[in-house]
Amino acid sequence: MTAVAAKYDEIKSLGAVVLAISIDSPFTHKVWQEGELSKMVPGGLPYPMLSDTGGRVGELYDVYDEDNGVDIRGRFLIDPDGILQAMEVLAPAVGRNVAEMIRQIKACQFVRQTGEATPAGWEPGKKSLQPGAELVGKVCDIWSPDMAF
Repeated sequence: MTAVAAKYDEIKSLGAVVLAISIDSPFTHKVWQEGELSKMVPGGLPYPMLSDTGGRVGELYDVYDEDNGVDIRGRFLIDPDGILQAMEVLAPAVGRNVAEMIRQIKACQFVRQTGEATPAGWEPGKKSLQPGAELVGKVCDIWSPDMAF
């Protein structure tokens, strides 16, 4: 969450909206924000932390662990039409990659704007693919795995 906060201006400049949602109460969020998060990010998180005390949102995104009463950490990229375009759910001990999230936001926006496809590792300015029957069997002529890095 604090890594996202550190890159918040860049994320916001892409037109993305960041929300943090957990089953914790608003009071718990306030204590966490004031007692810890604000020590890592001056002023604390610049985006809202929403409370889902019943786990309903977590259930909808299939990240609510009812037995333990917690949400499994997840990240969801939802387009302006409300359609889920990307998601990542990791074990609690595995850190997330904010640079990859930003890359995915850019890729989703590129696909939406152009109708083209972005192959593995795509970054702005890299080769994209025009989907269609003429591409079948010819991807290897215009793209290779070394272009992903």
